[in-house]
Amino acid sequence: MNRQQSILAAHGRTDGENRLVSADEPLAQLQENCGGRLPGALAIPELLELVEQARAAGLRIARQFTAFDGEETVGGYARIRPLDAEEGEGCELLIENWHQAAASDIDTRETAELLDAVDLASAEIAGRLDARQHVQALTTVSADAGELAQAIERQPGRAWSEYVTLQGIAHQQPLHWRLLDGVSAQVPGSERSWRVRLIPVGQSSGAPRGFEWLLVADEPLPDRDPAAEEEAARIHSRLVGGALTPVLRQPIARIIANAETIRARLAGPLRDEYSEYASTIAAAGQHLSAMLDDLADLEVVEAPGFTTAKDRVDLADVAQRAAGILGVRAAARDIEVIVEPQAERVVAIAEFRRLLQILINLIGNAIAYSPEHSTVTITTHSREDDAVAIRVTDQGPGITADQAARIFDKFERLGRDGNDGHGDGGGEGGSGLGLYISHRLAAAMDGELDVLPPDLMSEFAGAVFELRLPAADDG
Repeated sequence: MNRQQSILAAHGRTDGENRLVSADEPLAQLQENCGGRLPGALAIPELLELVEQARAAGLRIARQFTAFDGEETVGGYARIRPLDAEEGEGCELLIENWHQAAASDIDTRETAELLDAVDLASAEIAGRLDARQHVQALTTVSADAGELAQAIERQPGRAWSEYVTLQGIAHQQPLHWRLLDGVSAQVPGSERSWRVRLIPVGQSSGAPRGFEWLLVADEPLPDRDPAAEEEAARIHSRLVGGALTPVLRQPIARIIANAETIRARLAGPLRDEYSEYASTIAAAGQHLSAMLDDLADLEVVEAPGFTTAKDRVDLADVAQRAAGILGVRAAARDIEVIVEPQAERVVAIAEFRRLLQILINLIGNAIAYSPEHSTVTITTHSREDDAVAIRVTDQGPGITADQAARIFDKFERLGRDGNDGHGDGGGEGGSGLGLYISHRLAAAMDGELDVLPPDLMSEFAGAVFELRLPAADDG
């Protein structure tokens, strides 16, 4: 007979030799089932590993854990706190959401988690809901989801059931989420049938803190409509840039700050591998922050009627500023950024801030995808067609004609992605939006951004990007 038992929490304590010296009944029973005694050496391998990690690092650890006591699987959320000098040398253990279930129950849960994963991967419309099932964010990859995205944008923050038509549900909303998970729905503007999935996220006093809201189509679209897909992507970018970006920016900043604190060992002694792990977390957080900036810029440059200011900008001056901003990044890879001097000032009509943004993107890419101990060169010159130009050249492997034809496309990363052999600094890659946004900004300033063929007369030339802008009148 299958059974499952849930207990709110269980406490325990270990000494300086990782012996379990006290424990609430469920933890004591697990200790005995695993072959241990109370008091005695901690016999639960999963908890012993967490205790050893917490003591070695001198930091608190909070992590999900599962253990097998010979007949049943036991799990919960473990919080391990190393004791200070006055309290002793061991650790305090707190196991929240303690539960144990027979093997058949675990199999059922694993099957449900597998089905959730399948729906997460196949959903063409996905959103995040709060505890009241109100929409917080939306993501769409479906051409026939445009009306739904527009409705949410016009009247954000409502219950998800107000934006779609539920099939076979006559009761007034809101219903308990378990009664709505799996129901059929009609999405406005779509002729397909959809299945609703509500996957709880987090727990607070036994209730979910929010939900993953998925709409899974019963059948694929018969024909693709490129124009409709472009409109759906444009609306999607506005929702992310206008709603999701401000919400995520502060928590990501906190993650970066906390990771840097751990990496620098400001909170206390730390083993080298944990410091390196914290450095990786900080780098990933910075990468996410940069992607949020790209999404916010995408919303701006794709807005109808987007324009830029028309200022007189000295190209050499803005190039020096951009090179200075990226100086630390270049020095870290022993790359020299050179702004070649010019006999005459080269002045463009452009918006200084947007021009600086483009150059930071171009120089940053050149640094990231060039070999170490190389040079990035920036040159400026006047042209005969009432235009001026600024050129960024690196000594990397360059860009093929096929890559150059696609490199300014939205979400395109193949052109210079660090994983496809073009340079060695790409690593994690980017959002695929930097060059697309730069290209749009150049056009908004009545200019043009291009990839030029490599200089065949130079053995060091790699990728060459040139930005052309209207020349300022003399005076």
